[in-house]
Amino acid sequence: MEVRKPHIKSIPYQEFKDNENLEKITKELNEGGANVIVGSLDQAINWGRSNSLWSLTFGTSCCGIEFMAVGCSRYDFSRFGFEVTRNSPRQADLIMCAGTITNKMAPVFKRLYDEIAEPKYVVAVGGCTISGGPFKKSYNVVRGIDELVPVDVYIPGCPPRPEAILYGMMQLQRKVKVEKFFGGANHKMTSDERAESLAKGGLHGLSNETLAATEKLGKRAPIIVTDVPADFDPQKGLTEE
Repeated sequence: MEVRKPHIKSIPYQEFKDNENLEKITKELNEGGANVIVGSLDQAINWGRSNSLWSLTFGTSCCGIEFMAVGCSRYDFSRFGFEVTRNSPRQADLIMCAGTITNKMAPVFKRLYDEIAEPKYVVAVGGCTISGGPFKKSYNVVRGIDELVPVDVYIPGCPPRPEAILYGMMQLQRKVKVEKFFGGANHKMTSDERAESLAKGGLHGLSNETLAATEKLGKRAPIIVTDVPADFDPQKGLTEE
């Protein structure tokens, strides 16, 4: 099955800075193959999922304020389907962590993640979330949420600008669009797979690099927003399909 280059509003495929990451994911998925019917259903379902990503926001410090800014009318989050945030993890598609996570707070964050229905995603916003930031050497700070859960998109910055958060969410859209939904993103672990995972130290207590394919529940390597295009304009193409 050939996965087409995903179309995202306002930005052509070639203008994204890290297409090689997405192409690597697509190549992995293509190696598994799929028939025409399943492939077409994948594309239809993923189109709907990518345009209605509801987030559970876990803002603990400054980066949470930037998320409030990107939700305002200037950046028009709603044209991508991102404007709906949920207070219940059972109604969310992703958890967006923005801020420092302490050791005391970590079990709460992990429990919220576990309560989100599959397929689910994690977006790490800001230096404190990604690595612990300036508090990295503190005795009570988690040095990156990838020690707790698998991360799909990293958005570095202290704090990242609203444009960077919007760009990162658009990257998540692209990742969702090329996923294999049937037998991939919606994969449910068997009892044997779960037992094997727990024997290794827990389903999500491992880093992304050490998680097996079944433990990732169909996910692939994360996308890291290393550089927002200099001419990126969130106002461009507001009326484009």
